[in-house]
This record gives sequence, structure tokens and C-alpha cells, in this order.
Amino acid sequence: MMKNSLVSIARRALTTTVNSTALNLRCYCSPPSSSKAKLFVGGLSWSVDEKSLQDAFSSFGEVTEVKIIYDRDTGRPRGFGFVHFSKEEDAASAKDAMDGKALSGRPLRISLALERVRGEPVVVPRLRNTGDSSRRDA
Repeated sequence: MMKNSLVSIARRALTTTVNSTALNLRCYCSPPSSSKAKLFVGGLSWSVDEKSLQDAFSSFGEVTEVKIIYDRDTGRPRGFGFVHFSKEEDAASAKDAMDGKALSGRPLRISLALERVRGEPVVVPRLRNTGDSSRRDA
């Protein structure tokens, strides 16, 4: 019951007007993450496995978990994964140092991972139709 009231308050607070255009944000709250030291690692080569990914990031601190995401149908890697660190500072230094660096011939794209709860949507910005007359329809 408390969660519903918080969501209601968040929805009202996030509905705002920006430059005379109404911007309606839908906010869905999820429980706080137990680990904020999680990195999203994109641009992985198909030859990279969990062990090589852990080896690449272990010099920055204690890596608690490495997970590469695989395609359900083909069984091949989808080109991204997640690296969990025991400390947020270690994750931040690994992100700064490894973002853009090559691993197995491909540059990595690294960012802090967003926690998603299965089945719950994330914050999605919605623009209302403003009826802008400068927009041309073909």
C-alpha cells in the first residue's frame, strides 16, 4: 500500500511543463539494488567468455560475478554482459579505465548498469502531441 502511494506521488511530481510543452513521465519504482557496483559491458566479441572478461576487470578490484548474455535460440553470445564488483569505487575506476579500450579486437562500451525487476517497466518519457504547426506531414 505504501509503494502505491509513493508511485502516485512520483507520477504527480514528474508531470511537468518544459518550454511550454507538456512532458509526462511515467515512473515505476523498483526496490533498491543490493549491488550498485554493477557494470554493463557492451561490444563484446563472440570469442570472449566469462573467464577472459573477469581477467580483464580483476585488476581494478574484487570481481564478484561476471555474466555474459547468450541468445536463447542460437546459444551464441549477444555481445554484452555484466561485471559485478564488491565496491562501487572499483567499478567506477574500471569503467573509466576500460571504456573504449579494445578486448579481443573490439572496443568496449561500459556504463553503470541499471537494475531492472523482471516484469516491471522502467521510467519512460512521454511527449504529448502538441499539434506543432511547423511540423509537416507528407
